[in-house]
Amino acid sequence: MTRGKFITLEGGEGAGKSTQISLLAEALRGTGLSVHTTREPGGSPGAEEIRKLLVSGAADRWDAMSEALLHFAARRDHVQKTILPKLDAGTWVLSDRFVDSTMAYQGYAQGLGRDAVETLAKLTLGDFTPDLTLILDLEVEAGLARAATRHGGEDRYERMGAAFHRKLRDAFHDMAKRAPERRVLVDASGGVDAVQAALRNKVSKHLGISLP
Repeated sequence: MTRGKFITLEGGEGAGKSTQISLLAEALRGTGLSVHTTREPGGSPGAEEIRKLLVSGAADRWDAMSEALLHFAARRDHVQKTILPKLDAGTWVLSDRFVDSTMAYQGYAQGLGRDAVETLAKLTLGDFTPDLTLILDLEVEAGLARAATRHGGEDRYERMGAAFHRKLRDAFHDMAKRAPERRVLVDASGGVDAVQAALRNKVSKHLGISLP
């Protein structure tokens, strides 16, 4: 059995990841593939419990290291309980966020540093990494305006201020330059259909699959 591919979507708040990941999964299923969509923090029962600690409460609830440790604890459970079993069964897995979010949010924007995040990733995940990471790129003000229309109270990161989110966008740009063979920036300023077309083009190009 051919192992599934692991695709992650990244980007700042309000970039449209949830909408786009659903449409991309639908397109992949249309080719006959088995596809599972998931999210971080979360994606497994244990990780969903940890999610509650990270996405709500005061913006300064954790320092950068504590926050990164919580993310990696959730992520290890997610990988062990959900992602790897699906991939081994031949299913393609699409995740709304993964390690690159921790690198951008805690490593860059909160000042923990690249080395610390890379060390935690190695300790908890070994050499496991996505086959392709699509970074939805959007002006900070536009993204925060979109995010403000969402409901549900999971807005802790959104409340960290525009300066934090500008650091975050710069981080994703720098990360894309460091690994262009895996991380791909996609302009998310257009309409839903235009962004989806761009994503499908990148998946087709990088993973050798034909998508409409």
